[in-house]
Amino acid sequence: KYNPDQAPLKKDALKTARAIEIGHIFYFGTKYTDIFQAYIQDVSGKKVMLHSGSYGIGVSRLVGAIIEAHHDEKGIIWPKNVAPFDIGLINLGRDEKTTLFANTLYQTLCQQNIDVLYDDRAVSAGIKFADADLLGLAWTIIIGAKNAALNKVEFKSRRTGEMHLVDVQDIASFYKKIYSCTI
Repeated sequence: KYNPDQAPLKKDALKTARAIEIGHIFYFGTKYTDIFQAYIQDVSGKKVMLHSGSYGIGVSRLVGAIIEAHHDEKGIIWPKNVAPFDIGLINLGRDEKTTLFANTLYQTLCQQNIDVLYDDRAVSAGIKFADADLLGLAWTIIIGAKNAALNKVEFKSRRTGEMHLVDVQDIASFYKKIYSCTI
């Protein structure tokens, strides 16, 4: 039975926190060491069968742990080192010039080994924005007709919601800058 007066920490010094189990320890006993006749000598020199076990990390549990640690009310916010894509690209234009601009930018980013999730679906801007937030990519490039005509794009941070208007020729340097400081 727990006695707070005998515990190494007093009850008021204990803190509660949420956690998720991602690792497991499995005890095998002598199930596998019997097969290999794996014996050791104990302190008295007596031959004793080894007991074995293993430690494993549940890969599927890692995804849950990452989501638990990196989310908000809109959905996931992937850390850059485990994100399924480096960046999202949303084409809001329905005209030929904006689509050509967005397609060219997509090809340019891919040629620079940037993994891009390109949303060129014929759905409303609201659906595209909601889906982008739900997917949780750290940064999204938004292309609209007005900015495309000016050779500019908007970079949106999923974590903070802040927007940056960037000239097309500065995208590579801006990308390097944001990813050198993004988790």
